[in-house]
Amino acid sequence: MPVEKWSENIEIVRLGDDPQFAEDMDSLIEKLQDRWYDVVLDFGSVSFLNSSNIGALLRLRKRMMDLERRLILCAIDKKVWGSLIVTGLDKIFHFSNDVSTALATLQMGKA
Repeated sequence: MPVEKWSENIEIVRLGDDPQFAEDMDSLIEKLQDRWYDVVLDFGSVSFLNSSNIGALLRLRKRMMDLERRLILCAIDKKVWGSLIVTGLDKIFHFSNDVSTALATLQMGKA
């Protein structure tokens, strides 16, 4: 899982398609056991979501809410966006067009 520590409180996670997606999400959720920071999930290399991926996103969202940290999903492909809309997840996650806009949103405290 390519992770970029952008600041003391923000990390950027660049996700890939499955099976890498599932491994990346499991690693991220486990990593959050010890650290508290906001997360930007870069979907730039993700071309589809399956039910396991959606479950992992929901587990991550719950963990972030428990930690009172912010999570932004960005660079969403049209097919992935369609999956998020059909499942209603477009209403519960915060989204951004790209990583730089997501970072600006977190810095301004709007997510």
